[in-house]
Amino acid sequence: MTKAVAINGSPRKGEGNTAALLTPFVEGMTDGGSSVDLLYAGDLKVRPCTCSEMYCWYKKPGECCIKDDMEPVYTKLRGADVLILATPVYIPLPGVMQNVINRLCPLLEPLLETRGGRTRGRFREDVAIRRIVLVSTCGWWEKANFDTVVRIVKEVAEDASVEFAGAVLRPHAFLMMHDGQPTEDGKAVLDAVKRAGLELVRDGAMKQETLDAVGRPLISEHELRGMYNSFLGK
Repeated sequence: MTKAVAINGSPRKGEGNTAALLTPFVEGMTDGGSSVDLLYAGDLKVRPCTCSEMYCWYKKPGECCIKDDMEPVYTKLRGADVLILATPVYIPLPGVMQNVINRLCPLLEPLLETRGGRTRGRFREDVAIRRIVLVSTCGWWEKANFDTVVRIVKEVAEDASVEFAGAVLRPHAFLMMHDGQPTEDGKAVLDAVKRAGLELVRDGAMKQETLDAVGRPLISEHELRGMYNSFLGK
């Protein structure tokens, strides 16, 4: 059975658009036979990485010098095959999500190599993670608004020498819902998200047509910009 850990980095935790997207994705993975451990970064007391002398590499490899809520997270991650990072787009990430990503360093071997002209590492032998997936939402119209967040998660995967297994991206995500319930378009989007989770487990990869269905426009760019600007009386 595939084991996954999903970390939702939204400050709104289980109430926001990121949770609305992540929930059917996890359901799809579960339907495919995976177990998924869901964590909310906002529930964790995770301090920023402050260890400039690289304690987890040179003094006690694999051990973080900061003792906080990341300790049980490390245990869960070591036993997971898939890591799902779920986040809204801020500039570029919510602070607590950035802290969690920075604190993944103790899971890496203190050994560097060059691949494709870049310095890279790899996960330690006791870390089972082989794939990293991004699930993300934003409020702007275009999918290009995700570019920085996608690049960050790709870098995490490449630095750990594991597969970046794709990105489930929903722009202008707030239009999926109305009064707390999915719209007709929203239902179609969330069905595609669930299908993506199933495909990841069952087939080992998410189909591009499925990801396109998740991220398809629900309104024209002109209309959405008019909605935003109307709030300012412009």
